[in-house]
Amino acid sequence: MAEQVLRHPEVTPPHVFTQEELGWVPWLEPKPEGELTDDDYTALVERSRAASPYFRLLVRDPVVLGARTRADNDIFYNTDAGLGRAEREISAAAASRVNGCLFCASVHSRFATIQAPSRRDDVQRLLDEGIDGEQDERWTAIIEAAAALTATPSRFGEAHVQALRAAGLDDQAIVDVVQSAAFFNWANRLMLSLGEPTPPTPKA
Repeated sequence: MAEQVLRHPEVTPPHVFTQEELGWVPWLEPKPEGELTDDDYTALVERSRAASPYFRLLVRDPVVLGARTRADNDIFYNTDAGLGRAEREISAAAASRVNGCLFCASVHSRFATIQAPSRRDDVQRLLDEGIDGEQDERWTAIIEAAAALTATPSRFGEAHVQALRAAGLDDQAIVDVVQSAAFFNWANRLMLSLGEPTPPTPKA
């Protein structure tokens, strides 16, 4: 008989996509912060991540976590060329919205709004209405490309590339759309299989 994964009985997971900061609790035991080694901190890249139960769970395999974090940072923060930060975040948010990962969608929609505060309503529309919500030509092309990759890589094709080019994206920017969506397709599935989100902390 397969071992049943026990959810946290005291947790009521949120059921609405939001830009608010959600928590997350694992179904497996993360590594205690007091037991982290120098190799673990190297894999975490940023010491502040030791406070996160998600990263302390992943650090049980520090080699894989280190590779994952370096890829993440390069995809989203190396913006010398190609797509800007806000649109990399909206690509990741679209993938997370399609996959139903409330936690990742909250993170990347919030980051998109931070990078493009004038487009907060557009970001929220993606969360509220999904990929069919009305956007401008450029964001529509990015969201539809990310959604196609999320459904199955073979659904992404020439028509999406043409739409992205028509919206003004060069080859490097198109690669950035693909990388940000693909990375969070993987990250969503990992997070969804290891734990569950918790509601935002009530504001004082």
